[in-house]
Amino acid sequence: MTAPTRDPELDGFLALLAASRSARTVDAYRRDLADAAAALAPDARPGSASAEQLQAYVAALGARGLSAATIARRIAALRSYYRHLVLLGVRGDNPAAALDLPKRGRTLPRTLSAGEAERLVEAANGVGPRDLRDRALVELLYGAGLRVSEAVGIERGGIDLDNALVRVRGKGDKERIVPIGRQAVAAVRTYLARGRPFLDARYRPELFLNARGGGLTRAGAFLIVRGLAAKAGLDPERVHPHLLRHSFATHLLEGGADLRSVQEMLGHADLATTELYTHVSDRRRREQYYLAHPHAKRKGGRAAQAAPR
Repeated sequence: MTAPTRDPELDGFLALLAASRSARTVDAYRRDLADAAAALAPDARPGSASAEQLQAYVAALGARGLSAATIARRIAALRSYYRHLVLLGVRGDNPAAALDLPKRGRTLPRTLSAGEAERLVEAANGVGPRDLRDRALVELLYGAGLRVSEAVGIERGGIDLDNALVRVRGKGDKERIVPIGRQAVAAVRTYLARGRPFLDARYRPELFLNARGGGLTRAGAFLIVRGLAAKAGLDPERVHPHLLRHSFATHLLEGGADLRSVQEMLGHADLATTELYTHVSDRRRREQYYLAHPHAKRKGGRAAQAAPR
């Protein structure tokens, strides 16, 4: 349950949302709408705000220096809220419908090189129960391209080592089956035999357990990956679980995998999201060309820049 907002209309919307969305999503809506409520007060409650008041609120978000992604998320929350009020008959219009979404720059995902990813995985080389857990975790994050929430949500029965498959629940509670490689199979098998039994003090269903026998959390997974990054000589501030997912997709495409297959493995609803990784691959190929080809180098070994035509 999320904390009440002292606005019955808003609390009703969040309660209805909780029936179909995750607690994390509901909490994000609550924060976004609470921010709007604080900004609109005392001139208006969120449910009675006019289109002009909402436009002034969105303009103020930009003046506060919020990113385009954050502003777009706030607008989406407002649109959903007013759509709910229209369906209930509380309002006859959706004042957020006319709000302009900010233009968002297309940023390419950051990735590790294949060598860096290998160093990160090999940093998990201990033999204790938690060491074996950490190796299995990073092998799945990198070897199957899982989101961190998907990885920590895997149950013991959700992984089929004989057929090298893992069943995960992604965004929107959608289930998908993802293949895993030999190294990931070996790491998980070793963890199940020599690591997890020593952590399983509470008989939990989750595959990954923490030191107290509870399910490993997203925050715990972040700390594990950062610790391994430091051990591997990588910048721990730069390395996080989702970076391994980006690296998984990019390295698959660089290795010749087709875009549709990568889309299915990542669980992307929109192929355009997966296509971003092709741009990363193209950029990396260009960088390698300018570094390696004799006719692309400047004197002194510096890479030549492509001349505009």
